[in-house]
Amino acid sequence: MTANQVTIVAVLLSFMGGGFILWQPHATWPLLMFPLVLFIRMGLNAMDGMLAREHGQQSHLGTILNELGDVIADAGLYLPLAILPNIDVSLVVVFVVMATISEMIGVVALQVGAKRQYQGPMGKSDRALWLGAVALILGLGIQAGVWVNWLLVLMLLMLILTIVNRANGALQEANQENNAH
Repeated sequence: MTANQVTIVAVLLSFMGGGFILWQPHATWPLLMFPLVLFIRMGLNAMDGMLAREHGQQSHLGTILNELGDVIADAGLYLPLAILPNIDVSLVVVFVVMATISEMIGVVALQVGAKRQYQGPMGKSDRALWLGAVALILGLGIQAGVWVNWLLVLMLLMLILTIVNRANGALQEANQENNAH
């Protein structure tokens, strides 16, 4: 398998996981599978990078697929959570939008002469951990309620901080580069 194929498999897996939630929104098994899907996806994300570096498969297409694949996979897996009972649809949608912005600000750093930014506190792995835990709790039969919505609000605040941290990191690095020349 090539690195790009691994990236595509990760996206398809995420859509499959989200599709199970859409198909069976009142069943617990899709929620119990959610952390497993996230775990496999994160493993595939690490694997595509290793394959690309170690086997000379790095390419411009691979970079595009990797960055877009992450945000598309997030949307495909996380947006279906919005149809679960007692979860505020708007909070899930805003969460996915803010997660996309946080990843894109990391990439935009390249435009100002900095390296790709990965600061937290709510990076890709953090989002996977938090939402995987929520899905597991719901899958074990704990009812979604106000606690999930407040947790989403907390995660949104951490996403805002992540965006600020990544933007500041990019600007500081770019300014240091400019001052060095």
